[in-house]
Amino acid sequence: MDSKLSKTSTTKKVVLGLFILLLAVSVCQAVFGDGMTVNVDGDEVGGPFGALLGIVLGAGGLLIAALAMTCAAVFVGLVFAGVGIVMVSALVLAGVLLAAAISPLLLPLLIPVGLYWYFSSRSRKQRLRATMEHAV
Repeated sequence: MDSKLSKTSTTKKVVLGLFILLLAVSVCQAVFGDGMTVNVDGDEVGGPFGALLGIVLGAGGLLIAALAMTCAAVFVGLVFAGVGIVMVSALVLAGVLLAAAISPLLLPLLIPVGLYWYFSSRSRKQRLRATMEHAV
């Protein structure tokens, strides 16, 4: 049990470290790299402020995209759940209609089954009646 916990915490630390490293590399590239400029309403903003503005606006766009994807996922989940209920209902209805269509054809088979059921229930009732008479 302890080895699982240590593996999990080590993995979490490694993932967090890699995330911070990638974030630091992307910030350094944005600030000191390629002379990044951001175009805001036709005005070009460059330098460190342009890099900061680009990062903030990019992160805002990612947050909006994440929110939109979450809403779309919830909507699709609800739609598929509704479609699933409709499909199960349609399958049940098809089964009932199929049984209703086949039942006249099964009548010759149902007659011996009904006779067997009648005679077996009759003998069961007679055994129960005999048991009740002897119990008194």
